[in-house]
Amino acid sequence: MRIRVIGCSGSFAGPDSAASSYLLEETDAGGRTWRVLLDLGSGAFGPLQSAIDPTELDAVIVSHLHPDHFLDVTGLEVFWAYHERTDLPQLPVHGPAALPDRLAAVLSRDGHVPDGVDRVPFAYGAIEDGQLLEIGPLRIEVRAVLHPVEAYGFRVTSGDQVLAYSGDTDTCPALLDLAADADLFLCEAGYIEGRDDRFTGVHLTGRRAGLIAEQARVRSLALTHVPAWTDPAVPLAEAREVFDGPVRLVAPMDILELSR
Repeated sequence: MRIRVIGCSGSFAGPDSAASSYLLEETDAGGRTWRVLLDLGSGAFGPLQSAIDPTELDAVIVSHLHPDHFLDVTGLEVFWAYHERTDLPQLPVHGPAALPDRLAAVLSRDGHVPDGVDRVPFAYGAIEDGQLLEIGPLRIEVRAVLHPVEAYGFRVTSGDQVLAYSGDTDTCPALLDLAADADLFLCEAGYIEGRDDRFTGVHLTGRRAGLIAEQARVRSLALTHVPAWTDPAVPLAEAREVFDGPVRLVAPMDILELSR
């Protein structure tokens, strides 16, 4: 399994990165490569097109309905609806139950069929705590996490490889369950200690991400979702103070390989 970082800027697209979006790629026993997109935040559809042909996507999973995690799904919908290929199947798009209405509102229309086309481009599926999605060789466990809106993190397994993705969250028991013994913990670090202490139940700091990684015995920690106004060296140092394993900051178009 590998993860391509499409965008990793926290809260909004920054000068050097789009907002959150991560492309999972895994090849099954028959040699077919499956591609699942975790989030497609503001500004991320552009760089996604430089990484792959979006028609190669098998599914999209949206962690929550803040713009930095779902807004560019609107661009993907336009791409899918008006593409010159007429044989494109409906693309499975999984997310909070309100996602279809939210996208329709952004695109200023009634219903869920884009103007001038006679097909619905997406097949929506509402996610919930404890759900298990199976997409090709990928098994994706969904857990509700702690954020001001309905939000989810994901534990992705293929064979004996395990990826944990925090989504956006503060410290919560579900995050420990998701990250337990993971080969890679892709974890947000949107806040820093001291500066953001007045906000609770919103984001992790580098230190809190590192503590979860240490307690969950993860093999490697990759920090993401650092906003443009934060020096990324700060959450990195915070995490390294409390986690003994390898820690890195992700950057756009990084490829993270999972192996045991």
